Amino acid sequence: MFSRIKRFFTVEGMVKKHEIFGELPKSKELYKNLIDVAWPATAESVLVGLVGIVDTLMVSALGARAIAAVGLTNQPRLLFYAVFFALNISVTAVVSRRKGQGDRNGANKTLAQAVSLSIALGIMVSAVALAIDDPLIRLAGANDETIADAVLYFRIVMSGMVFTAVSGAINSAQRSIGNTRIALTSNLTANVVNVVFDYLLITGKCGFPALGIVGAAIPTVMGNMVACGMSVWSIRRKGYLYLNFKELFRFRAELIKPLLKVGMGAGMEQACIRVGFFIYAATVANLGTAAFATHQICMNIINLSFTFGDGLGMASSALVGQNLGKKRPDLSTLYGKAGQRVGFFISLFLVLLFGFAGRTLVGLFVSSSDNDYDYIMHNGTIIMYIVALICVAQITQVIYNGCLRGAGDTKYVAAVSTVSIMVIRPILTYLFCYTFGIGLIGAWFSLAIDQIIRLIFSALRFSSGRWEKVKV
Repeated sequence: MFSRIKRFFTVEGMVKKHEIFGELPKSKELYKNLIDVAWPATAESVLVGLVGIVDTLMVSALGARAIAAVGLTNQPRLLFYAVFFALNISVTAVVSRRKGQGDRNGANKTLAQAVSLSIALGIMVSAVALAIDDPLIRLAGANDETIADAVLYFRIVMSGMVFTAVSGAINSAQRSIGNTRIALTSNLTANVVNVVFDYLLITGKCGFPALGIVGAAIPTVMGNMVACGMSVWSIRRKGYLYLNFKELFRFRAELIKPLLKVGMGAGMEQACIRVGFFIYAATVANLGTAAFATHQICMNIINLSFTFGDGLGMASSALVGQNLGKKRPDLSTLYGKAGQRVGFFISLFLVLLFGFAGRTLVGLFVSSSDNDYDYIMHNGTIIMYIVALICVAQITQVIYNGCLRGAGDTKYVAAVSTVSIMVIRPILTYLFCYTFGIGLIGAWFSLAIDQIIRLIFSALRFSSGRWEKVKV
């Protein structure tokens, strides 16, 4: 029994003999290489998630209505961010492949195209978002109690879209060559700025004015500007990636085509994900302000689970792409499986955290004097038990999908996401919440089913090896 478990975590047990194309690293070396790339990406992702939790904690000082108002802007914002998530996925796939091929010039030219697209799209997307802000936020489920604060927050944050877009493209390129520490440093600094000014401006500290919701939005933009500046600085120094400003806005078909090839699938996936999440959040918002505030608190907590998987997924994505570029699909498979094994151990820790400390975590976000305290604590605690049960599936499917995206197999991921997130989850949410009368808890049953469906199909695709044959 012990030998079988040991073999499951070793190189010999992760790849079949007929699939080997060259010398393989020792198991210790394999995990070391993965962790060297993964820990900055994972630390970055976790810290960003923790800052989101701290943001919500600070906003919670304004009451459940403020939590709901800020939460209502999340899906509308992410709907617009989907354009840049798709671009960043394609940047990771293409630049990592060029890195593996030894084509540094091609990687840098791809970077210039990506930055140019980010600037142009960032300006256009911000303009569209600001033009339709009020009806969009109402569609997301805002009511007369929350609409004013939600629209105000949304307008301020969306005005800084171009900074988010540019830093995202650059950091994706840096991660794809294994340089994950730059993204960690820039995002960590940006989040420190965000948290410090949240503290100073939301309720008014150290002589600063108490700006409420505005005091939560302005630091977000400030942090994005800092991250953008640091990211741009990282590619003005003579490293592997270097941005020649003369290459900006010189769009070339041969460079745009690979980005579009991967980006179309990623864009379809992101669009479907965001529409599905938008419908999901709006359905929950219609349950009332207290229900949505509880939902938003629990979503912030479950994001902690997602961040671990996301960090490992980004690292696996870069390593998969690089080794496919070297024509070593066996190594790509090994790094993908190693990432999944590491994620499994992390998820076991989170199962214990959410299962035994879930009620305590929820209690951090609500005051006992709040009118909705009993509702939030009761339902939030039940949701934390659900979160504990699904975090293994959540982390594992995020890692598998990261590997598939790194290989450029974005159309398959898009197809699964479309069916699971945009169709199955919203339908089940409505049925559980309203038809069966389960309410808020029903929305989390539908989330759990969605996670399990995506795990099954991503695992099957990864095991099939078809992603190894995708051309980028």
